[in-house]
Amino acid sequence: MKPNQTIVGALISFAVLSLVFLVIERLVARGRGRAQPVIRRGWWTDVTYWFVTVLLTKPLARLLVILPAAILVLAQIVPLETFKLGEYRGFGPLSRQPLWLQALEIYALADFIGYWTHRLFHTGKWWPFHAVHHSSEDLDWLGSIRVHPVNDFVNKLAQVTPILLLGFNPVVTLSTAPVLTFYAIFLHANVNWDFGPLRAVIATPVFHRWHHSRDREAWDKNFAGLLPVWDILFGTYFMPRGRWPENFGIHEPMPAGFFGQLWEPFAALTRRKREADPPS
Repeated sequence: MKPNQTIVGALISFAVLSLVFLVIERLVARGRGRAQPVIRRGWWTDVTYWFVTVLLTKPLARLLVILPAAILVLAQIVPLETFKLGEYRGFGPLSRQPLWLQALEIYALADFIGYWTHRLFHTGKWWPFHAVHHSSEDLDWLGSIRVHPVNDFVNKLAQVTPILLLGFNPVVTLSTAPVLTFYAIFLHANVNWDFGPLRAVIATPVFHRWHHSRDREAWDKNFAGLLPVWDILFGTYFMPRGRWPENFGIHEPMPAGFFGQLWEPFAALTRRKREADPPS
């Protein structure tokens, strides 16, 4: 895709999603969300993230498929010529399953891997990169795009590589990405929806917004992006009835601007190292 087409695509997709979530958050939900203006704190920063992600981060992320492809060629599982001709459709028994079944398995596996990579980013040296995402204090659909590139690349690499190495059809694998991306955006929407009896079956805005809460009891909870079963199984499920998440953000300082947030994780790690190794 040419640069001008990419820019136009980014503008159109931003406009369409803005309209969709304006309807969802302001009309359909009818105020069942946190009171905050449309152009809220951090809005311009998140708009910058949107265009940087669409124009730079996502194209670079597509290169991540090169790693599993190289492994398959070096292991002599798939001939290089197959990739050159664009004829690769997976390998082994998993690739011979019906496409719909492969899709279901990929959704479940990607969510399982995503659960554990998400938990990883809540620990140690990984947290400063993920703290960027959690720094939104007025959370809505656009806040979903505030993701540090390191966080984004590691997540994608961790999910795509094992799925492709297992032999799944790459067309099916990559086709799930837009669905999961849109659902991740929806989970951040400023609405208090929990899907009633399905609240423990599929992730909802309330489920994920609790994950962003500053309330102590909600820390390190609700890591799944699609299936809460992982949180239920591993003891990180938090969905109190009759209460809604209200306080968002982090407890450590975070620059308000885009470039400051890109640098802050590295600065935070440097500060940690200095504190751990004080000068003699």
